[in-house]
Amino acid sequence: MDAQTLVDTRGDLWLALAPLWLEREPRETDYAHMIEVIQQHDLTAHELEWVFRLELAPVLARQQMSVASEWRHFDDHKLMRQLVAHNLRLRGWRRKTWALFSGLTTMMTRHRWNELMERLMIARGQDVPS
Repeated sequence: MDAQTLVDTRGDLWLALAPLWLEREPRETDYAHMIEVIQQHDLTAHELEWVFRLELAPVLARQQMSVASEWRHFDDHKLMRQLVAHNLRLRGWRRKTWALFSGLTTMMTRHRWNELMERLMIARGQDVPS
């Protein structure tokens, strides 16, 4: 897959989910926007989990832990370049390595992800596990 195809197929989803890694807790409007964009992509919860763990977390966790990072907002253009570069290299051993370490890269945002998935299940009319 080339860079433009990645931007066309995933760009809006990646940018919609990026606030999960910001310093502040996502607002209601953030969650509503995330759900709206997710619904447009028609991905299963399983597929979304792998977008979160492999496509986003490796880039955004590094951003989050960087001393020089900007935690209050992202430069969308710069972030998109980083996400595309990461995802173009996400093959073979790199994919397996990120899958192996995805628990570490998602640890700081897992509670937000779980909140988003609960809201998504409600929006889709599915039962939320207790």
